[in-house]
Amino acid sequence: MTQHPLFPRRSSTRAGTAGPGQGARRVLALLAVALLAGCGNVHHVEVGAIPDDYRTRHPIVVSQAETAIDIPVSSSEAKLTLSSRSRVEEFASRFNADRIDTIRVLVPYGSANERAAETVSRDVVKTLQKQHVDRKQILIMPYSAVGDTGPTPIRLAYSTLVAETGPCGRWPEDLGETQENRNYYNFGCASQQNIAAQIADPRDLLAPRGMDPSDAQRRTNVIDKYRNGKVTSSDPMDAESDYEW
Repeated sequence: MTQHPLFPRRSSTRAGTAGPGQGARRVLALLAVALLAGCGNVHHVEVGAIPDDYRTRHPIVVSQAETAIDIPVSSSEAKLTLSSRSRVEEFASRFNADRIDTIRVLVPYGSANERAAETVSRDVVKTLQKQHVDRKQILIMPYSAVGDTGPTPIRLAYSTLVAETGPCGRWPEDLGETQENRNYYNFGCASQQNIAAQIADPRDLLAPRGMDPSDAQRRTNVIDKYRNGKVTSSDPMDAESDYEW
């Protein structure tokens, strides 16, 4: 059909006004943006009752525990034997490494070897002092052993911090149930135990160590070399290889 020149064609929409189809598309676009914004926050999403990270299932916990050794004493002894002396020396080294303030020497009383234990305890104190344990750090305490007829021991003990995990070998679920494709509950427990056993100072897990003071002399030398255009690095050792083959 031919449009008459005196009657121009009318547009289906007015200028600046969206039609019904365009308005619906804008509403859908706004809804999509809102849904995407809601998916952005994933900090509170729970994926299951049991955590899938083995470090969360088997955390390394720092707790207080007692480190102790027993030194058996017979009624005829008047000083430490060679094997017992070496054990006391090794225990003193651990005590110094752990940086504890007090070590306890527990001496039995009421036992058949009471007098021998009291005499040997003096040798124990001397051995500890030779291993650089101050006399003020040694606390001698009696403990009841009334009626004991055997070689009732002298106990050396001190309290310290240890890093450990819970016991391994727990199997609360059937290993055949793998439909969720998750690792089993005991997975990673042995690795966490080994890592905890290798930690030299459990305090490092609680807080970082303080920084050592800076070397003022080394700093001055480096600044002087930098100002004079010299190499600021240290001289290589003779054992180092320059790989210039």
